[in-house]
Amino acid sequence: MEKFEELREPMDMPDPHFPIKLHHNYFDKQGMVIFPHHFHEHLEFLYIVRGKALIECGSTTITASVGDLIVVNSNELHYGISLSSDLYYYALIADISLLHSQSVDAAETKFITPITQKRLLLQNYVGDDSKVSSCMLAIIHELEQREFGYELAIKSELYRLLTLLLRGHVATVLTKDEYAERMKNIERFTPVFKHIEDSYKDELSVDQLASMANLSRYHFSRLFKELSGHTVTEYITMTRLGKADYLLRHSPLTVSEVAAATGFNDIYYFSRTFKKHKKVSPSSLRGN
Repeated sequence: MEKFEELREPMDMPDPHFPIKLHHNYFDKQGMVIFPHHFHEHLEFLYIVRGKALIECGSTTITASVGDLIVVNSNELHYGISLSSDLYYYALIADISLLHSQSVDAAETKFITPITQKRLLLQNYVGDDSKVSSCMLAIIHELEQREFGYELAIKSELYRLLTLLLRGHVATVLTKDEYAERMKNIERFTPVFKHIEDSYKDELSVDQLASMANLSRYHFSRLFKELSGHTVTEYITMTRLGKADYLLRHSPLTVSEVAAATGFNDIYYFSRTFKKHKKVSPSSLRGN
């Protein structure tokens, strides 16, 4: 369980009695990792204000543009890359227990409880929906201005946002057994994701990683793609490219040195792969 917690992003709230927070995020370089692979308990809503981004949620890959809303479900592995040189988006993170009723009513039993139990999953891609956008912008405004009664306004808009999403954007409703199986798989694969993160520059075989999860190669590969949205090889490559991206921007290493430091033995393959995934050449970031 300790290793499982290592992969989870801690989510402190500014006000534990009103667990919701907002981040403003700006990136001025195309191909930059805007957040690495991680997951957390709370629901997260990403709202694109300017530019484009590639967002991965579990096995879903989304190209998000202005006005799009991306919903990240609880305990869902997610990852993002900037696709433009002027990306600006809001990240709204909410603990849905904020909406719990003191009495057991229909709204509580049919909707809020299944969401807090992570059994009701929302679609990741909502797209440009004027009603949804209106709710998001209203919540953002209330969080920024904090006028008298903002807590009531935010709860009201959050109920409305969930209503709109539940009416048109439910992905699936898990039984308790299905949810337990999902959590068991996340826990089982946590040491694997951690090992790739720590040993990305080494030779990593599917058989070696499958043995860490005590699974056959076939079942390991199937579940790995289901959880991450990538084959094992693709995920390792993405991890290496993310590390290379950071070194190219923040270290004095040459392109060849960065390639070697991140597990790429062939500089030409590295350059080709980097440009394919990041949409920019490594030399354009380093200049050497």
